[in-house]
Amino acid sequence: MGTAKRQPWVVGVSGASGTPYAASVIRGLLAAGEAVDLIVSRAARLTILDETGISFRDAHWRADLAAWLGFEDSGGSGDALDDVRYWPAGDFAAGPSSGSYPAKGMLVVPATTGAVAGIALGLSKDLLQRVASVTLKERRPLVVCVRETPLNGVTLKHLVELDAQGAVVLPASPGFYAGGSTVRELVDFVAGRVLDAVGVPHSLYLRWEGELGAAARRTDGNAAVPPEGE
Repeated sequence: MGTAKRQPWVVGVSGASGTPYAASVIRGLLAAGEAVDLIVSRAARLTILDETGISFRDAHWRADLAAWLGFEDSGGSGDALDDVRYWPAGDFAAGPSSGSYPAKGMLVVPATTGAVAGIALGLSKDLLQRVASVTLKERRPLVVCVRETPLNGVTLKHLVELDAQGAVVLPASPGFYAGGSTVRELVDFVAGRVLDAVGVPHSLYLRWEGELGAAARRTDGNAAVPPEGE
């Protein structure tokens, strides 16, 4: 009967600041046993280099991705990147550019305002925008993790349009109720919310349990409990 058909999540990384969000999402998907198809825009390569010092190159994407994610690329069958497929941003003949490609959906993280506009208007200026358009027309899950502030009226209209088309608009807004006190924890909170939006299980952040101060007590056994009445 052959092997089961591979059904990846497509992760599109645009040029907005916030590439650590993308790295955390990819790590979370792989930890959950999900296959990943990766698209890194040309502008995102510059952002990755600026924010991490790592060059992301088509010809060496595997080693560069391993360095970006903090993995060791052994090249063996047990490698954490074995089920990752990379598609150059200019490859309009790539598998995910067709609706017949068996993708589960797409996560655009981080999303620039330019990517938001291109997806909302169906411009398909690069493979990232094309795949997002395909995801919408096929009624598959699309999460757009916009990373910009402040937002002007034009971008807000584009975000409303994406919502109307069925996308999940998820601003990169970390919550503090989970007890996060480091940059990595706040990044993982946003990544976890992205994975929540598509039902991928993870343990990237402590969930709200309906008890004030619970997260702080779980992360710090010596945390003080406020006196009654305060």
